Amino acid sequence: MSVSSPSQRSPMAASTRSPGGLQILSFTGAQSIAFLIMVGLLVLSPTVVYPVFLMKILCYAIFACSLNLIAGYGGMMSFGHAAYFGIGAYTAAWCTKNWAITPEIGILLGGATGALAGLVFGWLAIRRPGMFFTMVTMAIGQAVYFICVQAPFTNGEDGIQKVPRGQFLGLISLTDNMTMYWLVVLLFLGVFLFLHRLTQSPLGHVLKSIRDNEPRATSLGYKTQNFKLITYVLATFLAGVAGSTKAIVFGIATLTDVGFNMSGEVVMMALFGGMGTIFGPVVGATLTASLSYYLSPFGAWIYIVQGTVFALCVLLFRRGIIGEINMRWNTKL
Repeated sequence: MSVSSPSQRSPMAASTRSPGGLQILSFTGAQSIAFLIMVGLLVLSPTVVYPVFLMKILCYAIFACSLNLIAGYGGMMSFGHAAYFGIGAYTAAWCTKNWAITPEIGILLGGATGALAGLVFGWLAIRRPGMFFTMVTMAIGQAVYFICVQAPFTNGEDGIQKVPRGQFLGLISLTDNMTMYWLVVLLFLGVFLFLHRLTQSPLGHVLKSIRDNEPRATSLGYKTQNFKLITYVLATFLAGVAGSTKAIVFGIATLTDVGFNMSGEVVMMALFGGMGTIFGPVVGATLTASLSYYLSPFGAWIYIVQGTVFALCVLLFRRGIIGEINMRWNTKL
């Protein structure tokens, strides 16, 4: 049996073993530049933009990245993804307020609850392919919304208010916006790097093969249902983390977090930026949140503007903003 020489090893293996800089994370040259620009913007933005608004963008970015994992890389479009965002928000808000736990535990509990719900609902949803999967997720999202309307611990339309930010690890107070901002930045970067590494891993490659040609992946011996369920649970965990972080940042969890509009908004974020790209959901979340924030004084006109931008994006950037950049400049952002 022959043994491959170092020169015959794959570029991915070489990049992950490289001791230098960002190559250890298997970033390409363009991705390294984009990542450094993103980090630079995260550091400098609080000097010119309200930190609470930036934290909202980062929570939405984590949420959009979680949808991109199952839709962009797994080919499973969900129209009920807000269910797990809202479950995470309500769990973290209730536990943090009533049990006086630290915020990091509240965020983890929110993610764990979202993952548990994803395990149950995902087991049902992944048994139906394509559009049937989408319709099942939509029905699940509406069912979760109805439960949140009726359940006594959610306080109905009032939501869970006055959620304390508490102290990180019981030591660092998060009442200051800038302190909370740096925590959210670290959480976002951790999720971003984790997802990038996941999509470059063997699991990520199998997932993309299932997306492109599931019968062929099955013929190669892969149990596609298991891979899809694992990915779905991971995505719902991250959606729960995003929702719980947002609840702690703003001190409230409401029906808005679990509503169908939120599910549609996160789909729009992923499509704006580009499905199946690592930086696309971040760009899409930034654009969508910025439109909502800066156009809020115009009232109902905001929906007309968002719809117009979405239509133009579909017509002019069919692959999303980052997707078009990748195609035109032959990059993998």
